[in-house]
Amino acid sequence: MRIPLSNVLILFLSFACCYCSSKADGPPDADRPNIVLIMADDLGYHDLACYGNTKINTPNIDALAEAGLRLTNFHSNGVVCSPTRAALLTGLYPQEAGVEGVVTAKSHRDVGMNLDHYTLAEYLKDAGYATAAFGKWHLGYQAKYGPLSQGFDHFKGFVSGNIDYFSHIDQEGYEDWWQGTELNPEEGYLTELITDHGIDFIRAHQDSSFFLYLPHGAPHYPYQGPEDEAERSIAGDFVVGGKREDKDVAYKEMIESLDKNVGRIVQTLEEEGRMNNTLIIFCSDNGATPNVGSNAPYRGYKSQVYEGGHRVPAIFYWKGKISQSVSDELVLSMDIFPTIADLVAEDPVNTEKTSGISVAELLLGNQAGLTNNERTVFWRFKNQKAATKAPWKVVLTPDSAELFNLANDPSETTNLKDSFPEIFVELNESLKNWEEGLTEELISN
Repeated sequence: MRIPLSNVLILFLSFACCYCSSKADGPPDADRPNIVLIMADDLGYHDLACYGNTKINTPNIDALAEAGLRLTNFHSNGVVCSPTRAALLTGLYPQEAGVEGVVTAKSHRDVGMNLDHYTLAEYLKDAGYATAAFGKWHLGYQAKYGPLSQGFDHFKGFVSGNIDYFSHIDQEGYEDWWQGTELNPEEGYLTELITDHGIDFIRAHQDSSFFLYLPHGAPHYPYQGPEDEAERSIAGDFVVGGKREDKDVAYKEMIESLDKNVGRIVQTLEEEGRMNNTLIIFCSDNGATPNVGSNAPYRGYKSQVYEGGHRVPAIFYWKGKISQSVSDELVLSMDIFPTIADLVAEDPVNTEKTSGISVAELLLGNQAGLTNNERTVFWRFKNQKAATKAPWKVVLTPDSAELFNLANDPSETTNLKDSFPEIFVELNESLKNWEEGLTEELISN
């Protein structure tokens, strides 16, 4: 049973202080990896070649998948961006971290993720890692809720949900490119600019372990390829999603640019001699939108709790440590924190401190006795709810109450609620109990 959230910070700090004293002042340790965490934005399950796409070329990401662990049952904790980012950094459900919906530029400019939650960046910083985030933050607009207040030594990027890929203006017409806590405009195509800063950070930290978080904007709208030009201006009139009519083509260009820049990160690690002790994680924050992208073969899309809204690509690569494999073990965004903590720590972190669980054994090929798929997990967004305990899934919306057997019906086409009423009641009760246990005040839409 997970301990109360109020005790999370104290327990993590106690561990981190002890660990930091033994590791922080030493050189990089080959047994504890550097971490490069790359997150795409609105990338669908079927948008990469290694997940079956035949129209979009992604050779660099495919190479990581072919040599590492590719997950087919990985899920974002949110069905939109801010909740997943909160879960990723805290190891908690988004609702436990207080971020159930999108932190919007209109409604939430004065709020952000609760600073009391101990983050992955804070943990790694306390363990002696240099930490940096370059790209999309989206967990608070004010500096007091920004990356530098949540464990990152360095931040260059944007704090809103999306920006023009060239002018870096957000969808409300605000300038949104920061260095630390100050606005600091820079020129460059967004995907390349994020990567440039990541490369500089890797090269600057030859003598220390590092955590590099690269939350990309791509392929989220506005749909602009690297050969396009700026469309948004401060307080100007513009089409939020971009003016290109061939959005599918622009989307392809954006993903292929993202892939190219993943390749640049890998090449830099190789040139700097850091590949053998670096864990690379690639994932998406939620499913693709209904307008562009593909979540095939799954039903639904971004903002929905059907599989297409949250089953997304995820790849783990660590040269010489993670063997080539494909796994259908259940893994969620909130599992990344405790997993990294296990890989970094001399002794495994007690995962009762988080709602996520460590899947380090899965990564390292020790799959005997794994129980990931036996747990019950939950999603909630606005008026939609879902609970999964393999192979069953309950989906509740204002218009329906559905039960699916994902083993036989992964596309969620056949409602079995009336055929298996006891299973429906059991999962529904689990969902109610989870909701009743939530105490965090929510930032919501």
